[in-house]
Amino acid sequence: MNGSSALLEIKEVSLTFKNVAALSRVSCSVQKGSITSLIGPNGAGKTSMLNCISGRYTPTKGKISLDGRELSGVPAHKRTGFGLARTFQNIALFRGLSVLDNLMVGRHSRLNYGLLASIFYLGKARAEETRHRERVEDIIDFLNLSAYRHQIAGHLPYGVQKKVELGRALAAEPELLLLDEPMAGMNLEETEDMARSILDINEEWDVTVFLVEHDMGVVMDISDHVVVLDFGRVLASGTPEAIQNNPKVISAYLGDDDDLYKGR
Repeated sequence: MNGSSALLEIKEVSLTFKNVAALSRVSCSVQKGSITSLIGPNGAGKTSMLNCISGRYTPTKGKISLDGRELSGVPAHKRTGFGLARTFQNIALFRGLSVLDNLMVGRHSRLNYGLLASIFYLGKARAEETRHRERVEDIIDFLNLSAYRHQIAGHLPYGVQKKVELGRALAAEPELLLLDEPMAGMNLEETEDMARSILDINEEWDVTVFLVEHDMGVVMDISDHVVVLDFGRVLASGTPEAIQNNPKVISAYLGDDDDLYKGR
């Protein structure tokens, strides 16, 4: 993929922990409006790459840019304001809060009133809260979470919790949504529901998606572009069809059984 319409550009990124290279000169891009998947064996550096993009890790070398703005030196909590949101491999909800309140937390970067207004719940704060609540209600309807609106997140089935975490990230109104194994631990029905949600977010909400995922059927079905990491390096990059037929990828990750990487 060329970088001419890239929303996210990663150039020569390396990440080292105590002389152990988690990433080595990784370069790739995510085109605006696309669904791009990052795949590879366990330990290949996939989550490390997402952590570098989101600001949890600081690359040892290289540059990461979002919509032409370099992210180097931008704290993780401020990257949401740049149009970035993410989910985590291990669910990171506020387990004691309701679904509605968890999604409202996702609106924090969009708050536009001061401390005094919030303490006394003055007019501007009240109007802002109403606006944010309307946005959250749209997301609840969009993700079919209406039945769980007021339920405590920590009491919900695993698959529903994953959808709530997706909704919380979507509440930040991101341009780029980072998803770290969104289908991990799900059954077939839940996986198919999550895949449809990701496609709808991309197509109907015009959100660019960059996801790490192990389910090759899902990756090949929903991705516009696939990047393969192996031992912290880019092994291959291309369309799902090209990746399916790449001998290096088959050897390093997918094995020799065609059924491992053909779509469902």
